[in-house]
Amino acid sequence: MTAVRERFEEAEYKTLVPQAAHAKESRGRLSFQEKCPVRTDFQRDRDRIIHSNSFRRLKQKTQVFLDPEGDHYRTRLTHTLEVSQIARTVARALSLNEDLTESIALGHDLGHTPFGHAGERILNQLYEGGFRHNEQSLRVVDKLEKDGAGLNLTYEVRDGILNHVGISYATTLEGRIVRHADRIAYVNHDYDDAIRAGILKEDEIPTEVREVLGKSKTERINTAVLDLIENNTDLKDITFSQEVGRVMEDFHTFMFEQVYRNPIAKGQEGKAQDMLAILYQHYMKHEKELPPEYKSIIETEGLGRAVCDYVACMTDRYALERFKDIYIPLNWQVL
Repeated sequence: MTAVRERFEEAEYKTLVPQAAHAKESRGRLSFQEKCPVRTDFQRDRDRIIHSNSFRRLKQKTQVFLDPEGDHYRTRLTHTLEVSQIARTVARALSLNEDLTESIALGHDLGHTPFGHAGERILNQLYEGGFRHNEQSLRVVDKLEKDGAGLNLTYEVRDGILNHVGISYATTLEGRIVRHADRIAYVNHDYDDAIRAGILKEDEIPTEVREVLGKSKTERINTAVLDLIENNTDLKDITFSQEVGRVMEDFHTFMFEQVYRNPIAKGQEGKAQDMLAILYQHYMKHEKELPPEYKSIIETEGLGRAVCDYVACMTDRYALERFKDIYIPLNWQVL
């Protein structure tokens, strides 16, 4: 059966450009593990992420709108799938490693908190070590999954997950594709959700965004994707052209001003942050109520780290349930 994996590995050398990351040349895992007889290392990483608990929890985590009434609003899971689709398209067109790109995209937001960036901000204030979702995503795959054993992913996937945002960039071109695909996805799809929610109207998008990127969501995504492909045929880096990059940045700024900081769209964020803060302080005072798998984290990294991990891993729904269980009195009943 090993011949199956080897056939895939050899096919990469025939179909991918020299600048691509090749599975056979991976820098390896945190701990040694025998190769899969069928899958390459990057294919195996993708499967591990998809089958993880943290990946399934994304379906109950906020993207932008907290607990929206309607079936078509994005969640953190649907955002992740949209990023994966965009990133894979670019990687395939540039003859880079699609398996690696997909693995990074599927894992990039595993560390996101309940209630989106509102949860991230409050945990960053509460936990003395600070909190950033990209670092937490790496922590999830390294230490929190599988009851502390982690997923033991390859260096290239871990590097891409950690560096999909922030001042540091991924060492692979595949990882850099995911960074851009993430922004393409969320500015366009969050704008789409904002229209659905009545926060914005279609004609409120900045004129230059409409003229350069397109009038519709599909046109804007296509323009950005094509620009990434056409502007990087030399594969020295993965960047937008100067014009598209500037307009994408303007679009991002517009979304922050009109949606991400909109008092209507974010009207419930203060309540969500207060609730997470109360939960955080509760578990700091009642560490015995933490699940058993967090005991080793308390012993090795301290109670604050364990509580931060536990709260960050919660879904929106689970956080609400835990808050109700702890602080909301039950109806009195005659038995």
